Amino acid sequence: MEVKEISNLMDSVWKEKVYIETAEFIIIGYVFMPKIGKRNRLLTEILNSNKQFVAVKDCRLEFKLNPQKEVEYHDFLQVNISTILLMRPVYED
Repeated sequence: MEVKEISNLMDSVWKEKVYIETAEFIIIGYVFMPKIGKRNRLLTEILNSNKQFVAVKDCRLEFKLNPQKEVEYHDFLQVNISTILLMRPVYED
């Protein structure tokens, strides 16, 4: 894919940094959605979609059940929406 094609693709999506909590993990990373509708509905649209998984990029993965385990970093994760207990935006200063 050429740089121009990647740039056009990134211009057509909303990007949001999120905190996701499941029973086993805490995940902090970025989710993406097409620029359709309002940005403030991004997380609602993701959680209410008919998809089973949400893609999370550039993420940090913490283990709630084993806090001594080293934090992992991943370029990409798929999270099953049915396992999500909490998903909220992360606001950075």
